[in-house]
Amino acid sequence: MNDKQLLDIFKVLSNESRLKILQWLKEPTKHFPPQGLHVLEDDSFKGGVCVGSIQDKLGISQSAVSHYLDLMQRAGLLESARYGKWTYYRRNNATIEAFAAYVGTEL
Repeated sequence: MNDKQLLDIFKVLSNESRLKILQWLKEPTKHFPPQGLHVLEDDSFKGGVCVGSIQDKLGISQSAVSHYLDLMQRAGLLESARYGKWTYYRRNNATIEAFAAYVGTEL
């Protein structure tokens, strides 16, 4: 991980709503209704949650949720897939694990 990515991750995690999103996406079936109405059954993007479901749970505007998700994706914490006009997000566990290892060894 480079310094810019580390700083971006720390900034993302400093917001309560963004932190909640990341926590909820760790166990999406526990925190969100069934997903995938727009996803093909044989698609490999498992564990993704639609922006609308995240917005409903947070109770804030769609534009704010989209902004948060964009920041989180730019920091490498999320992956996304688009199906028609719907976008689904899930955690990027490789980045989260690398960040955790950095915190555990360097801080």
